[in-house]
Amino acid sequence: MSDLVNRLANLTAIRDRDALDIALVNAINDLLLPLSTSICRVVGEAGNERWLISAKLLSGQTVPTSDSAWSSVDLLPKLPSHPLRQNAAKTQQLQQETGSPSLAVFPLSGSVDSIGVLEIATSAPMDADSLRLVTGVLRLYANFQGLLDYSERDGLTELLNRKTFDGAFLKATLEQKLADEHAGADRRHVDAPGSYWLVMIDIDHFKRVNDNFGHLIGDEVLLLLARLMRAHFRFHDQLYRFGGEEFVVLMRCHGEAEAAGVLERLRATTQAHEFPQVGSITISIGFSEVKPGDTPSGAFERADKAVYYAKGHGRNQVCSHAALIASGDLVEVAANLGDMELF
Repeated sequence: MSDLVNRLANLTAIRDRDALDIALVNAINDLLLPLSTSICRVVGEAGNERWLISAKLLSGQTVPTSDSAWSSVDLLPKLPSHPLRQNAAKTQQLQQETGSPSLAVFPLSGSVDSIGVLEIATSAPMDADSLRLVTGVLRLYANFQGLLDYSERDGLTELLNRKTFDGAFLKATLEQKLADEHAGADRRHVDAPGSYWLVMIDIDHFKRVNDNFGHLIGDEVLLLLARLMRAHFRFHDQLYRFGGEEFVVLMRCHGEAEAAGVLERLRATTQAHEFPQVGSITISIGFSEVKPGDTPSGAFERADKAVYYAKGHGRNQVCSHAALIASGDLVEVAANLGDMELF
């Protein structure tokens, strides 16, 4: 019992979601000694959902493995290829399959925008006590995921909040560096996007919405835009609300043209959307590639200058910081002046 309490205490001391999945897999493995323990997440757009393994531990292993965060969606297993997982996620009920090995698949809940399952393979079907033990641990896991969401997500839109950005930025740049170093080692890396891009999105004339329709309608506009963003971006893109009408995205793309295309589609989709009572709104977008050795403030400043340019030159447009520099619309001052950019 003391071993169980210690492992649960260690689980709730973690503040990183990926590390929390790893800790859960380790705890289940140590408590039950199964053949394998896996946490599998549903990713991809509607109609093309896939399974991504966020943590997996085989018997005899000491360190869990996972699919790369850079995995190409089309190279991951399709949802129907694992019907037990699919049924568990759909029904939110335990699914079991006897055989060699026997499988028990538990639905995971508690985190916004994340559908997943815990899959345990054993040499014989799990008994009632083991099933109750896992169910209890997962209740604690779900409650703690909910606490993380409460502290890390914006209360209105449920997008990530500003205080989580710096850590996510540094983690993302490290992942990118490791992916570059190991490209080609796994075929799932072959089609991986080439780099991260920092995007700033600002609603045009949002003050007019609040002044003309009230803050409740303004909040509804923010909520609906957040939903459009969720539907538009991919599973590995990280979406933030920085406060007011300002949104930030940390996304991965093959290059500037692809990034600009993704953002232009979001701009057009937003303009075409009918917002209740308000009608049409537009957004201005600025973006910049995250450079090797970049700091959050450095990348943020470049994207901020690009969106500021967009808002000052007609609004309702997408502006690349690098393209503005290349065209002369923004001018980089010499490095000894602090790498300031004037326009």
